Amino acid sequence: MNKKLDYFIWTLRRMQACLYSGSPVFRAASRTFVSGINGHKGPPRSIYLEQFQLFANPSWQQSSLRYSSEDVQAINRESVNSNDEKTANYLREAHVQSPEPMTIIDAQPPDFLAEPQQGSSETEGIENENTSQQFFTDLEMCSSPCDVLDLVSKSSFSQKYVSTCFRRMWMLVKGFSKKQRIYEKDLMFEHPNFSQLCQTLIQEAKFLQREHLVYSFIAVVRLGIPEDTLLVQTLVRVCQERLNEFNDKCLSVLANTLKDMEKTKNVEALRFGLQLLVEQQLSQTSDVFILQSYMKCIGKDGPLMLKRKLENKIYDQIDRFTVANAQHMFTTLAEMNYHSLPILSACSKKVIENIQGTPFNKMLQVLMSCSKLQYYDDALCSAIGDYAASVLYMLDVRQVVLLLLAFKAFPFRPVNLMDMFAEKLMSHPESLSMTDILFVLESYCFLNHFPKDQKEKFLEILNTVLNTYLSTLPNKKLLRAVLAFCIAGYVPQAAVDRLLQAEILHDLISDERKAEVHKKKLHTINVCLQLDGNASTEQAALSSLALPPQPPVTIPVVQNVLDTLLGDPSLYQPNVVVSHGYSIDFQILMDADRKTVVPNTQKDHLTDDPNIKRIALLCPHVNAFCMGSTHPLGFLAMKMRHLRLLGYQVILVYYPAFQKMKPNEAVEFLKEKIFSEEGSSELKIQSDC
Repeated sequence: MNKKLDYFIWTLRRMQACLYSGSPVFRAASRTFVSGINGHKGPPRSIYLEQFQLFANPSWQQSSLRYSSEDVQAINRESVNSNDEKTANYLREAHVQSPEPMTIIDAQPPDFLAEPQQGSSETEGIENENTSQQFFTDLEMCSSPCDVLDLVSKSSFSQKYVSTCFRRMWMLVKGFSKKQRIYEKDLMFEHPNFSQLCQTLIQEAKFLQREHLVYSFIAVVRLGIPEDTLLVQTLVRVCQERLNEFNDKCLSVLANTLKDMEKTKNVEALRFGLQLLVEQQLSQTSDVFILQSYMKCIGKDGPLMLKRKLENKIYDQIDRFTVANAQHMFTTLAEMNYHSLPILSACSKKVIENIQGTPFNKMLQVLMSCSKLQYYDDALCSAIGDYAASVLYMLDVRQVVLLLLAFKAFPFRPVNLMDMFAEKLMSHPESLSMTDILFVLESYCFLNHFPKDQKEKFLEILNTVLNTYLSTLPNKKLLRAVLAFCIAGYVPQAAVDRLLQAEILHDLISDERKAEVHKKKLHTINVCLQLDGNASTEQAALSSLALPPQPPVTIPVVQNVLDTLLGDPSLYQPNVVVSHGYSIDFQILMDADRKTVVPNTQKDHLTDDPNIKRIALLCPHVNAFCMGSTHPLGFLAMKMRHLRLLGYQVILVYYPAFQKMKPNEAVEFLKEKIFSEEGSSELKIQSDC
């Protein structure tokens, strides 16, 4: 009894001293007093008190701090996905589990408050050090988040190790596969010690070291704990309070954390405060990695002036860039949605010079970022494509498919890679999964590239593989696969027969969100079946899917050159609409020897005359060609093929280059194309490659 009374008086002395000194010992003493002496369990707490401790009261979350927070909205179960709702429910119902309280080793009181004790303090220090070392050793041996939680319940650990536990759980989860990650998270949320560990972090958040605070924050967010729980909101609030204490490393971690969070009022307030702090410290920061983290923090919605300041700061450090910095710069600019041509050009040069040894994921990230930023660099794409071709034996099918999809987004045609990959697929077609076969089809047919002299064989092999998945292929994927084959001029009979089934067509056309897109695709397939198909191909089911004609396009530059060359506007006709919905920019009628132009006023009488040749002059947009070349993409090649089947001789004009010609050069160019057989036959060979 006297022992308890002595301890009570000593506790009061500590509390009184802490009130005047502002020492954090007050929190340790008060926690010890509430929990009970020597860690024994105190009086039972109310269920409502448990709920208050774990979830934020709206009045508590109205912050009057430097960067004020707004009220946190109540948790709406209908607005969160099932996993988040499940997680929130585990945290809400923590009082049901009634786990044993964890033993927390409180910080030692200051010397002037400590009562004289028997025994050596040096021995106690050694014991505490051994205990801590044993705890960290056991923590490293944990192989799952539940192992960490089991260790916490069995061990006595200091409050400063709470951050380490969350970080360890995050690192473990990050290394799992997607399915295992979901399973392990569910087990972690259901663990009886998880809510207790969250409560400990809530209590200790204000007193953590700045590094431990930000790493706890990112671990909690990445573990998938709902953002409207008291734990996350407490960390947001504490980061607001201590924002000015953070160094560059802490700001970098905080920026990466906020990048993945929803745009709630509190998070936006913290992000705004971080932007102000970044702007203040920008002149003092020269580390490239920190600057890139700042850029991610600013994000695509950041102020333009701050983006430009960061751009100038980065460009000043461009000579110090490592290869990793240059590779990372692409994704950083993409996340900020900022097209900086000087930085992108410098980084492209750095990546090209050091392309050897570049990992697959870095190549893919660079390509995807360039596509998002609409940065078109032929040399960079060629370097990545050629290097991927040289290490093709090290890449699996899925990796090559992802690279082809990234190239398709530009669109860029990596000739060597596509040729070598096609040879590999023809040798081992069984390596293609259902998803892979669809992506391979779309990549090759859209880019209009096939193995030389093996186009039919290649498409036949792909069709054979597709037929093995035909019974399980979803309707939308079936439509995409048939369309890709038809663009290439190949009719996959089994897939077409399945597509033409009434219930499948009804399902595609009745799709509210993509009905018009599906109708356009079906119309294209219908045209291909009529022009490229055979007598056995059924076409009646698609005959009603006619599309409205395209609006006329005026091309004054070409029209002026034709006026100069032919001398009479009646000798050509602009914007001619032919069957199947195709349009021709300029139609010219000529004699059989292509020496004399026939006036278009007599076209109705001369249409069926075998001695009259019809010339289709096409001036497509630059987007109809592969990037950096005059190689036509799949849809343009299909149009040229169909116009030839309709009796036209096609002349293709690469309009960007034509615009740059001098007037006399443009006249000579069209004269050579129109009045010679080679002008159209040469393009025919090119479009069929």
